[in-house]
Amino acid sequence: MFVPHATAGIVVLEIGAGSDDDLMDALDRLLPREDRWYRHRHGSPGHGADHVLPLLVSPSLTVPVVGGGTTLGTWQSICLLDPNADNATRSVQLGFLAG
Repeated sequence: MFVPHATAGIVVLEIGAGSDDDLMDALDRLLPREDRWYRHRHGSPGHGADHVLPLLVSPSLTVPVVGGGTTLGTWQSICLLDPNADNATRSVQLGFLAG
């Protein structure tokens, strides 16, 4: 799968139980939202950090599909991660290879 956006990535993560909030908190520590850190400054405050996100979160992910379903672990979910508040519409492209 692939997300064709400059500020988005795809992650495998346990959601709920606070893990999703922990992820966002960790990103805020790694990529501070203060504009003083970035040259890319259009959009909402901290938007420069959104454009650095692909260094940490890939825009693509490969997950095996067997018998019509993903082979994720019990607590794993596939999540679209995009902290960019300027654009709420995103798309994900899926491709399948027969084995």
